[in-house]
Amino acid sequence: MNWRELNSEEQFIELLNGKGAFAVFKHSTRCSISSMAKARLEREWKFSQEELPIFYLDLIRYRSVSNLIAEKSHVEHESPQLIVFVQGRPVYDASHHAIQVAEIIPFIH
Repeated sequence: MNWRELNSEEQFIELLNGKGAFAVFKHSTRCSISSMAKARLEREWKFSQEELPIFYLDLIRYRSVSNLIAEKSHVEHESPQLIVFVQGRPVYDASHHAIQVAEIIPFIH
């Protein structure tokens, strides 16, 4: 798994305006549950970067980006949280232990 860092509001807007699919993992570096969810994602992730790029958002450093994601997607902020976007729209979101890679597959294939 190759994480791409999401670190600006402009970067998120570019992704949102793109034609493809992408995922954002909101991670709190101060939360053990978030660390466990991140480790589980790393073990279970089955997508190539071309198929479904995944972006890592450090909530401590980039809270304004997280706020923008919540505003634009209408998905209430949680941490940890995984949101998958297809053509600029959220098609999957889950948080904490509910994050399941297998549930994403229908949205991508």
